[in-house]
Amino acid sequence: MDHAADVPDVFDPRLYALGVPHERYRLLRDRHPVAWQPEPEIAGWPAGPGFWAITRHADVVRVLRDHRTYSSWLGATQIRDPDPADLPFLRRTMLNQDPPEHGRLRRLVARAFTPARVDAFAGRVRERARTLLAAARDAAEDGAADLVRTVTDEYALLNLTDLLGVPPADRALLLEWTVRVIGYQDPDDAPAPLLGPEGKPLNPRSPALLGEMFAYARELAAHKRRHPGDDVMTALATAGLDPAELEMFFFLLTVAGNDTVRSAAPGGLLALAHAPDEYRRLAQGKVTAESAVEELLRVHPPVLSFRRTAAVDHGPAGQPVRAGDKVVVFHASANHDERVFTDPGRLDLGRTPNPHVSFGDGPHVCLGAHFARLQLRTLYQEWRTAMPAPELAGPPRRLVSNFINGITRLPLRVSGPPG
Repeated sequence: MDHAADVPDVFDPRLYALGVPHERYRLLRDRHPVAWQPEPEIAGWPAGPGFWAITRHADVVRVLRDHRTYSSWLGATQIRDPDPADLPFLRRTMLNQDPPEHGRLRRLVARAFTPARVDAFAGRVRERARTLLAAARDAAEDGAADLVRTVTDEYALLNLTDLLGVPPADRALLLEWTVRVIGYQDPDDAPAPLLGPEGKPLNPRSPALLGEMFAYARELAAHKRRHPGDDVMTALATAGLDPAELEMFFFLLTVAGNDTVRSAAPGGLLALAHAPDEYRRLAQGKVTAESAVEELLRVHPPVLSFRRTAAVDHGPAGQPVRAGDKVVVFHASANHDERVFTDPGRLDLGRTPNPHVSFGDGPHVCLGAHFARLQLRTLYQEWRTAMPAPELAGPPRRLVSNFINGITRLPLRVSGPPG
């Protein structure tokens, strides 16, 4: 299939290290709302067959809600095709399932991930934000600190491990696994990839590379059955899941649960550093923390894209989408669609309504959204109370990824009176 000359590339993960390509998204929304994207070989990762990029808000929502036309099960949910031998394994997780099977697993984990259980950790989350911010301020060099290294990585990880019930001595393992799975496209963020027999990088989501995490999940579940606590892993260990389902839930919660906040928290602080007048509105109480969180999520969604596979032939926007074609929604583009958001390039912490799709939509809407919002709201409130207005002290560094909207370095001023 030909790639029209005026259709910009939004696939190359290296683009995103320079910033979210909003101008390219705008061109796609205006001229090619359903646009064919080639998948060339990049950095040793094999070429793929290409996919349809969906960039308008209404179309993104339609794809995410219509599981009969756009399946998560047929080809899983990452842009690159999995090894066919790995596909049965990947389909064990609810992320890669369609209703009704997806609903059965989602209901099981929802009972473990209740708002009441999450809210019970609110005090601990606030104390952790306060402690990490104070430590960053105290250890600052020349009044500045890398907030990713000193605050947000630890904040996201420790809050999640508290909720899951992971013992303190094991918590570094979870960050190591998350970096390996999420940062695999970034040569500076992830460890060197393991190579297969043909010298090609192995997919970090393949069963061969997740054995260590799965073995840990089984051990932790056995421990929770002997020593139950008021935590998510105890609830999952006693929910009647089969071993494979339990392992995949642990994988999903560890990686998605950690990286949602790990990406969104520094992204929000960076957005505030670029909009001092809006930060002043927040600091002065002219907008609520709840409203601010929604707008910061809109401008910095933690996930950039998700893939579906067409289950039937159809023709959105006049394009001949065939059964088996990959269809990829771009959340950051939908969140900047002028058809839905007035002046979308402007940060407006009081924006209402704010129907962003940063946590998805439809049956796969993010199960941990309540916990993520709690953590983000608390971090911004504690920053407002104790820290100076966010101000860059050096260039930030973004993750090389077309999937996660990651910030890997964020130098901010941390010395000075709150403001």
